[in-house]
Amino acid sequence: MIPIHSVTSDEYPEQTCNSTNSQENRPDKPEEACGVFGLYAPEQDVAKLTYFGLYALQHRGQESAGIATFEGTKVHLHKDMGLVSQVFNESILEELPGNLAVGHTRYSTTGSSRRVNAQPAVVETRLGSIALAHNGNLVNTMQLREELLQSNFNLVTTTDSEMIAFAIAEAVNAGADWLDGAIQAFHRCQGAFSLVIATPVGVMGTRDPNGIRPLVIGTVGSNPVRYVLSSETCGLDIIGAEYLRDVEPGELVWITEEGLASYHWSQQPQRKLCIFEMIYFARPDSVMHNESLYSYRMRLGRQLAAESFVEADIVFGVPDSGIPAAIGFSQASGVSYGEGLIKNRYVGRTFIQPTQNMRESGIRMKLNPLKDVLAGKRVVIVDDSIVRGTTSRKLVKALRDAGAAEVHMRISSPPVTHPCFYGIDTDTQDQLIAATKSVAEIAQQLEVNSLAYLSWEGMLTATREDTNSFCSACFTGDYPIAIPEQVKRSKLILEKVVV
Repeated sequence: MIPIHSVTSDEYPEQTCNSTNSQENRPDKPEEACGVFGLYAPEQDVAKLTYFGLYALQHRGQESAGIATFEGTKVHLHKDMGLVSQVFNESILEELPGNLAVGHTRYSTTGSSRRVNAQPAVVETRLGSIALAHNGNLVNTMQLREELLQSNFNLVTTTDSEMIAFAIAEAVNAGADWLDGAIQAFHRCQGAFSLVIATPVGVMGTRDPNGIRPLVIGTVGSNPVRYVLSSETCGLDIIGAEYLRDVEPGELVWITEEGLASYHWSQQPQRKLCIFEMIYFARPDSVMHNESLYSYRMRLGRQLAAESFVEADIVFGVPDSGIPAAIGFSQASGVSYGEGLIKNRYVGRTFIQPTQNMRESGIRMKLNPLKDVLAGKRVVIVDDSIVRGTTSRKLVKALRDAGAAEVHMRISSPPVTHPCFYGIDTDTQDQLIAATKSVAEIAQQLEVNSLAYLSWEGMLTATREDTNSFCSACFTGDYPIAIPEQVKRSKLILEKVVV
């Protein structure tokens, strides 16, 4: 039996809000799928370490959180809707003993926002249970689902993550061991998947052959050395673990009492890390390519200033993600950097709807302009992306209402013209403002004095890495993993847009 310490079924109705208002108030940028964390550390309080790891990864998903620990063959599981700090407390964590753990914080892309879809997904096999946490999105979900249903598996959730777990179970139940069963299942999966999987004897971590979503390995300073898996290095930092390396595309790492072993299960790995991880998703203090993403985002700002300089009195970023690029823009342009917006960092996600007057006043609930700083000034506001344009327009209006004489908007990425199929929640193509309007038309709709995006070449060159090793399909429409026609039709409504 699997002790479950919270409601994970549909016993209670899904939390919903007015659909029109929720669309109006969604962030004007892509939204991430989730964060995963796992470790093998018998000498440690694995539940508490996993809790803090998820706490550091909270930015990757705010809908639900969960932790599964293994005490021998016994699984302890707690998951529920809400932020990590809302789902767990000291007494709950004390009820999650064990030698190893996996955790998950979720933003739904495949499968709706319901308690039953919270992760980790726990499935029984002939060798014991597995608990699986997934970041990414499969593109062959319908095919895999039909295959599993034909094998008489009882699918409880609507997530592709559960299907991966059942695919592993099917291989194990047919006679495979943990490693071979997992590898057989991975070969059935097409799309993006960074996985952390707990078994009674160890923890696995793997990435799809393109490595679209990140996954890193850390070491815990004990004797013997223990290992940690996390979506980002910030999840290692919070528990005092040391970054060792990334899990490679198409690699499986197997962490047991014997240490860490590596298996390259894909014969044709081709690295295609999502470029939006570097632009926006991952925390600025996380490290990729041996530097913090803060440094990369500052380079984006410097490149943006070189490509689209404008005379102004002050430059500032949209908190928090636009700030590093705004600082870089200031350094390269000579325009003074300042703060023009103050962010309320305690808003979170609320299901209490603002009044009509509050909605009409824009986004004051999260961002408030500094009137004495902005009055009479020519301002440059830097953001990392625009998706729909609704929030950006309200932001510009708020700046003008605060007295800004001119508002120039600069975006530290190219126009988003195509939806993502690999684990980012983006609209259908007709909802992406840059897919239907030119830059001049967008500027007119946002009511800015000028608007400029960073070039695709500038964005990739600033990585200082092989420019072919990134997925930038949301800007170009060139998808590195083939999308089945049925899936493609669900989001790709327009003809291909040339950037």
